[in-house]
Amino acid sequence: MSALFLFSFVIVYFLLLLGVAWYTSRNSNNDSFFIGNRNSNWMLVSFGMIGTSLSGVTFVSVPGTVGAGGFGYFQVVIGYFLGYFLVAYILLPLYYRLNLTSIYNYLQQRFGFTAYKTGSLFFIISRVLGATARLYLVINVLQLFILDNMHIPFWLTTFVILLMILLYTFEGGVKTIVFTDTLQTTFMLAGLVICIIYIMQNLHLSFGETIHTLSVKGYTHIFNTDVKSGGFFIKQIIGGMFITIGMTGLDQEMMQKNISVKNVGDSKKNMITFSVVLLVVNLLFLMLGGLLYLFAASKGINNIKPDDLFPTVALNYLPSFVPVIFIIGLISALFPSADGALTALTSSFCIDILGIKRRPELTEKQRKKIRLTVHFTFAVIFFLAVLGFKWMDNKSIIDVILKVAGFTYGPLLGLFAFGILTKRKIKDNASAYVCIVAPLIIFFIDFINNIQWYTKQLKLSEEWASNIQALSYSIFGDFKIGYELLIYNGLLTFAGLWAISKKQGVVAKL
Repeated sequence: MSALFLFSFVIVYFLLLLGVAWYTSRNSNNDSFFIGNRNSNWMLVSFGMIGTSLSGVTFVSVPGTVGAGGFGYFQVVIGYFLGYFLVAYILLPLYYRLNLTSIYNYLQQRFGFTAYKTGSLFFIISRVLGATARLYLVINVLQLFILDNMHIPFWLTTFVILLMILLYTFEGGVKTIVFTDTLQTTFMLAGLVICIIYIMQNLHLSFGETIHTLSVKGYTHIFNTDVKSGGFFIKQIIGGMFITIGMTGLDQEMMQKNISVKNVGDSKKNMITFSVVLLVVNLLFLMLGGLLYLFAASKGINNIKPDDLFPTVALNYLPSFVPVIFIIGLISALFPSADGALTALTSSFCIDILGIKRRPELTEKQRKKIRLTVHFTFAVIFFLAVLGFKWMDNKSIIDVILKVAGFTYGPLLGLFAFGILTKRKIKDNASAYVCIVAPLIIFFIDFINNIQWYTKQLKLSEEWASNIQALSYSIFGDFKIGYELLIYNGLLTFAGLWAISKKQGVVAKL
């Protein structure tokens, strides 16, 4: 199938999104952009959040993890599931009770202006890096398998796709994204199910036979019982739980959609429903990964990068209708990972950093002009960051995303945990120093502990890294830090805040 024909589906899909954006953004205002006028349907938000949470990372990267780790990623997914309950019953009621537009306003009310600005900045850093890593993964697949054949350079592909996203999020914001994410999730899940069914039929396997064959190959193995390993199941489950708290409960992008729902009861139903569906969907993606490895073995496909497995099989070895389904599913995974992030970053920067709601002298027209300028600026930042990930050329981007989350969401976890679990008052001006120093210390520790990983990502000299490896073994032995990195970061931030705090008589119940 020609690259031009496949790319035409990308264009048609974008035009469909643009039509939805035009329809939903009619008579929109700043409240529509930021919180959807608090009138979003909880079922639509729940379903659309599946696409946002999964994104291109799950669609492309998770199936590729099965070859080396079996269904081990499901350990983290179990942690996600538990984390969503904590978000639903601890954080959501807090956000609704305080009637927040930006969730980081809680930090201002509990601690002060510096903590509030610090939390917002860490969210902005976290979301820029996480969203652009996801965006890079999908753009790179489109580039390698379609656009290189059309002699279109990577930078131009990135520019055009970001321009598309910018156009359909420019006016409607959250109000538009609730509907477009629902549409995109539908296409992505349809693509997943169709690919699973087709490959099973191609391999002449029933559902039961598929599970048995995957089990015989060792692909269905989930729990890692090696205590020293970074993949030890307790580390993975607890790490996954706190990753959810950080990347969902303390993330303006994810919470922006939740607090756009009419009331806290519906928002809780949204979160719990979403968490159950996510368990099933991730299991299906892992099953797809196993099937892809079985298919690749049957065709003699060897030495393939994990992130390239699904696109290689779908675009080169399956009948013509499957590449079309794959491309639609892929771009359906692409847009939710970027459109919501772009909108949430714009909201956070305008409200938290620029304080447009705290400046009564600004007219509605002036606020809108500021919002549009910020929105465009973040699109430019996304463009530059995606080019940076292209330079890194990582083989499994999901590891990068979860590693980055461990550093950037740690201070947010520490700030919110300290505010909710204690009644102590901190020295607000010192909070920024704590939130900067804590992840730097954790980074230094993790750098020594996982020097081999950093050597690959940062393209360091292996000879130089071998000296660090010897130091690492003398300190940690065989013990490896895994996804629980976020917890260590949060605990260190919590301890730092305790050190700059003191008891106070009466604390408002926040």
